[in-house]
Amino acid sequence: MEENTTNNPLEENVNFESRLDLKPLQDSLAQIKHELGKVIVGQSKMIDQLLVSILSNGHVLLEGVPGVAKTITAKLLAKTMNIGFSRIQFTPDLMPSDILGTSVFDLKKSEFEFKKGPIFSNLILIDEINRAPAKTQAALFEVMEERQITMDGTTYQLTTPFLVIATQNPIEQEGTYRLPEAQLDRFLFKINIDYPKLSEEIEIIQREHSLQDAGKLDQIKTFLTAAEINKYQGLVKQIIVEPNLLEYIAKLVINTRENAFLYLGASPRASIAILNASKGYAALRGRDFVTPEDIKDAAIPVLQHRVIVTPEREMEGITSQEIIRQIIETIEIPR
Repeated sequence: MEENTTNNPLEENVNFESRLDLKPLQDSLAQIKHELGKVIVGQSKMIDQLLVSILSNGHVLLEGVPGVAKTITAKLLAKTMNIGFSRIQFTPDLMPSDILGTSVFDLKKSEFEFKKGPIFSNLILIDEINRAPAKTQAALFEVMEERQITMDGTTYQLTTPFLVIATQNPIEQEGTYRLPEAQLDRFLFKINIDYPKLSEEIEIIQREHSLQDAGKLDQIKTFLTAAEINKYQGLVKQIIVEPNLLEYIAKLVINTRENAFLYLGASPRASIAILNASKGYAALRGRDFVTPEDIKDAAIPVLQHRVIVTPEREMEGITSQEIIRQIIETIEIPR
């Protein structure tokens, strides 16, 4: 009896030890969360989504009314990492050359020299992204998708990691331009930031009162290096996804194309985004395999900005988030 128990193939296949060493990754993320928690009150879901986007090597669009800590969150996140940081304030008169750079004639060498713009960094904060016109928005297409810039026939590769965190105000319409669908599709996540609860609001006021003359960024420590971020992103790519979960992702995305409430469904880029984001969630939770919960958590922030609600449903007040939740509820979860 004892020998049969030892040689039971089911017992041999049960192995709860992680195939990947995710301990250093989890320790680094825990440190970043702790540092952000010194300034940011609540918003744990938003912080998790930002960390998942870094692990998944994806860009983020932060949307919320003025004063809900969109810009300061991006600055604090940059401070926790020892990488290049660049902040670009988008304005209606901003030109593509103000972002990408421009060729300047060098009189000594009698030739044009390319002067790199602020986009040549690792973490880019684009503040009020919807304030720049279509011409400037289009300048971001290549750099966000391919991590390269082509100027005057020469291609410049950007150093890794390269991540864009953009902010926008959904309420104000004057002096703003709606983001093109092609650009929205290049953001891994769209994160909606809500107002804090009463208890959180009180804590925000108390912290601001106790700060006195001290700066918010002064108390934040630096942990991650560029090499470590690249290493962790490589680890996340190795996380296991079972074939039935790949099919589940495909069904979610295809259902957005067949849904009567949606004028525009999500593209295959959305399927890949859910795959990468669900791996990021698994790594954040210390697992080397993806579960249906990881996919469900990734689905709304990945899909909500890639679909368009029909005008009739929009007039009824139905949002893309509600429709995506309905889609998630109707599709059977793989077992």
